[in-house]
Amino acid sequence: MRTFQSYSEVLSCLGQEVAVTDWLTITQQQINLFAEATGDHQWIHVDEKRAAEGPFGTPIAHGFLTLSLLPKFFESAFKIAGTRMGVNYGLNRVRFTAPVPVGSRLRAHMTLQEAERVEPDGLQMTWLVSIEREGSDRPVCVAESVTRSYGAAP
Repeated sequence: MRTFQSYSEVLSCLGQEVAVTDWLTITQQQINLFAEATGDHQWIHVDEKRAAEGPFGTPIAHGFLTLSLLPKFFESAFKIAGTRMGVNYGLNRVRFTAPVPVGSRLRAHMTLQEAERVEPDGLQMTWLVSIEREGSDRPVCVAESVTRSYGAAP
């Protein structure tokens, strides 16, 4: 995990890949719990027998489940010393570019695209996050995530 000591240190990374996270395995239990939480019980996700006969030969994770992993990836990738709070501010663009079969291992590549100070003591950052599946030649999700951090040293 990378630790930034100040917002100035974060700002010096504009345009750079800042972090690559550890791998995370997607389980059928996660998929089922996500289906319960969201009401999205489409067979391609939760019916293991039918999904085995479907186009991917196994259940696949919901695209929004993949997207919902962003906070976990951010938490494990870096921290900014002295912050009292970080928030998700929104998304500019999201694409689900490939399926995530159950059992897949995912990790995120995070590039700082934009950053600007937010008064009195915040920093708004726009991150290009590319989520890769182990063994695949293309990402499974690409998103522009906008986050805010409050309270760190300038």
